[in-house]
Amino acid sequence: MNILFIHQNFPGQYKHLAPRLARMGHHCVALTLRVTQARTWQGVRILPYSLPKRAGQAVHPWLVDFDTKVTRGEACWRAAVRLRDRGYAPDLILAHPGWGESLFLRDVWPDARLALYCELFHLAGWPHLGFDPEFASRTPEADSLRIRMKNLNNMLHFDAAHAGISPTRFQADTFPARFRERITVSHDGIDTVAACPVPDVRLEVEGADRLSRDDEVITFVNRNLEPYRGYHIFMRALPRLLRERPRARVLIVGGDEVSYGERPPKGQTWKQIFIDEVRGQISDDDWARVHFLGRIPYGRFLRLLQVSRVHVYLTYPFVLSWSLLEAMSCGAAVVAGDTAPVREVISHDETGRLVDFFDGAALVDAVCALLDDEAARQRLGQAARDLIRARYDLRTICLPRQVAWVDEVAAGGA
Repeated sequence: MNILFIHQNFPGQYKHLAPRLARMGHHCVALTLRVTQARTWQGVRILPYSLPKRAGQAVHPWLVDFDTKVTRGEACWRAAVRLRDRGYAPDLILAHPGWGESLFLRDVWPDARLALYCELFHLAGWPHLGFDPEFASRTPEADSLRIRMKNLNNMLHFDAAHAGISPTRFQADTFPARFRERITVSHDGIDTVAACPVPDVRLEVEGADRLSRDDEVITFVNRNLEPYRGYHIFMRALPRLLRERPRARVLIVGGDEVSYGERPPKGQTWKQIFIDEVRGQISDDDWARVHFLGRIPYGRFLRLLQVSRVHVYLTYPFVLSWSLLEAMSCGAAVVAGDTAPVREVISHDETGRLVDFFDGAALVDAVCALLDDEAARQRLGQAARDLIRARYDLRTICLPRQVAWVDEVAAGGA
């Protein structure tokens, strides 16, 4: 079967699925902006395309996002036409539609089956809007209109697509009923062999020597340090947490950019804004126990989770982070904000501890209680790992389920 992958940052969510399908004998091709020259990766032929240069034009602010997606969709369409004219015809197109690339592919190959990676449908109300009062819009009524326009890309894909897949029920359930019935829920998968407990793990951290499981390590991980992932809540809890735990090391992973939500004031970063807010409340000796590691290689990231005594995870009602599931797979004792996507994997006092997202005092209390209770940490960490292995294991659960889904869609199922 000819399978075409569409992802602006391939392989992205197809990191495991695409090589598996290639090993099964399918002819797999990917169109992506990530490369500038054709190459082969794990049996997948990766072909580049590029965006055209465009003169500036006046666009309504609510349409800037869609304008960008149409630009990408047109560029991908032109690359697809060139492929078609060379005789290529996919039987199945697997696309992440989030950047618009797949908007016009059924116009090129009307007989191809199209299956989408359904990451999120933007709801024009709470909790997608107005969840965090600190960052409330000055024009909430207009925001609901803007969010509806943001879904134009999603809506245009519905009529073209035959099926979809979402990693969590929370994400799938954001989609309208008329398309939700075509979405299969199956996570991308966690490599529980790599993400596993290692009792004798060591982690080198500048200013902290070599950390081990004997050290009191508290971890907090985001792709980027920003309010959407609760960075402001964690930082405001930090002064008291450091006073209560004079031996703790706090390891913070994440970049300075913005993945989701509002951007900080020009020339600033959310990371530094909230450092500046709390730094005056923290002594120099205590601040020396806080380590910002930036973005780190995956192997080092796993060692960080394996050395963690308590892992803190916070998020708005949004896409659930892989890092939480990887922390659970490593057997970490987790304290998490009580929001809908988190409750899909964390049951209070069964696979972790839940606190109100906005309650920094409760967060500190929960972290300190776990740091003082080794038996509870072991119980929660083991239960968390058991859940990930039972529901999210890459090799035994998720990848076989995704392959079965591909077969079903290709055979005409939704």
